[in-house]
Amino acid sequence: MKKTFKSVLSLLLCAAMISGLMIFAGADDALTAKPLYFSKDGRFRILHITDTHLSADNVKNSTRLIALACEAEKPDLIMLTGDIASQNTLEETKKYVDEIMTVFETRGIPVAVTFGNHDSENGAYTREQVMALYNNFSCSISIDDGDALTGCGTYLVPLYSHGGSEPVFNLWVFDSGDYDGEDHYANTAEDQVKWYREKSAEIEKQYGKKIYSLAFQHIIVPEIYDALEKTDVKGAFTYKRIYYDDEYYRFSKDAVNYGMFHEMPCPGYYNHGQFEAMAERGDVLAVFSGHDHTNAFGVKYKGIDIVNSLSTRYNGDAFSTQYGYRVLDLDEKTPDKYKTRVVRWYDFVNSEEAKAVSDKGDSGLFAEIRFLGFFEKAFTDISVFFTELFTGRKVRYPD
Repeated sequence: MKKTFKSVLSLLLCAAMISGLMIFAGADDALTAKPLYFSKDGRFRILHITDTHLSADNVKNSTRLIALACEAEKPDLIMLTGDIASQNTLEETKKYVDEIMTVFETRGIPVAVTFGNHDSENGAYTREQVMALYNNFSCSISIDDGDALTGCGTYLVPLYSHGGSEPVFNLWVFDSGDYDGEDHYANTAEDQVKWYREKSAEIEKQYGKKIYSLAFQHIIVPEIYDALEKTDVKGAFTYKRIYYDDEYYRFSKDAVNYGMFHEMPCPGYYNHGQFEAMAERGDVLAVFSGHDHTNAFGVKYKGIDIVNSLSTRYNGDAFSTQYGYRVLDLDEKTPDKYKTRVVRWYDFVNSEEAKAVSDKGDSGLFAEIRFLGFFEKAFTDISVFFTELFTGRKVRYPD
């Protein structure tokens, strides 16, 4: 009788343990999106769109340009990293979310969303409510992480080879928050960093190797300033550090640099160790952000590219040389590498790719972008030329 009781008790304990493991696995799986797949030729293309700040003034032309970019680039995934359509009420926000998501829904392009500092700052609605608006569309693969992690929109997107059953590449998506209690910009929180560390290690153990990856979020990591050169010299293409008086930074000649700065990078004030965790784990090749609208640059630091992408909105004909989108190309044969390029609206409307997918209704929009963009480009080119001539330092690198 005692043996029988012990046997039954053992079975019950085993069942409880298995049940607990299943619950844990289910919770973990809940933060992993359904896999996407490389194409037959082993390629995968991401269109990084950020900071559209859709409103009545720009929604028509912004979504038209984004639609043309989708037609020209034919991406396999849209990555939206915040400040896309925030308005005074949830009803207004829904209107603009519907406008941009319809562009992707009608073309059958998967979309991964996370949020920026403006997406719920007015307190009229929550990030979870906004995520539900995106997830009303079948093309959204975005995840509301609920109470599991700080914020809303931190998850993993695995990329499988064509017809494969295991990941060959990963995309980490982070909600980098809005503001801290002292009204600084926020940053990825400690529990999100812990989740990344544990999930990354789990993946390596499961597959017997690191799975290379890219990370996406709205606010740039604080280590951007560690990757730059501090200087006492104020001047062109040298920028004051946010939250610090009398500290100025520019590209370091000793670093690997891409693109150029047009404004100061704006990370959070406090650092919760996200970048350091990525450097230690060694699986993230680059971390991409938006937030700083006219910056399109990259800096390699501790083996990781810290990259900023342009605001993707249409802003009248102003900033047409500094607003646009970023393309990222992956090849499953070389998962330890990626390629990226920046496309500015001025260059886009003058390209053969744009001309091939546009129609007569775009002529006025294109002409508007070309007009002021010509002068903006000329002014930038002259500024770069004389800065480099007189200072002897490089301020613009290939994108």
